[in-house]
Amino acid sequence: MARSLVIKVTAGADAPERCNQAFTVAAAALASGVPVSLWLTGESSWFALPGRAKEFTLAEAAPLEDLLDAVLAAGRVTLCTQCAARRGITVDDVIDGVRIAGASTFVEEALGEGVQALIY
Repeated sequence: MARSLVIKVTAGADAPERCNQAFTVAAAALASGVPVSLWLTGESSWFALPGRAKEFTLAEAAPLEDLLDAVLAAGRVTLCTQCAARRGITVDDVIDGVRIAGASTFVEEALGEGVQALIY
């Protein structure tokens, strides 16, 4: 069985390099044929909303909007239930293709056979 990645990104505009690294690794893995599940938690939760990734900029980095689009097209993007609730984000607010799920789902994915979990 092929290995897959579960990537949890906790940083957003508050730590732009760490945030962009998570999205870059997710997109690069998908481009290499690795299945990816990207979890938006903490300040990265805002990127589940339409237009928010477009507002993010980091010099010498791929546009976050392009990276997110790549993950949405070929992988899975999940917004943390508690993080969404703390920010008043509902299922009706998020980009098409983003699901909202909780810690038990993250644990189930992260402990799957052949899974490597990374946290940024």
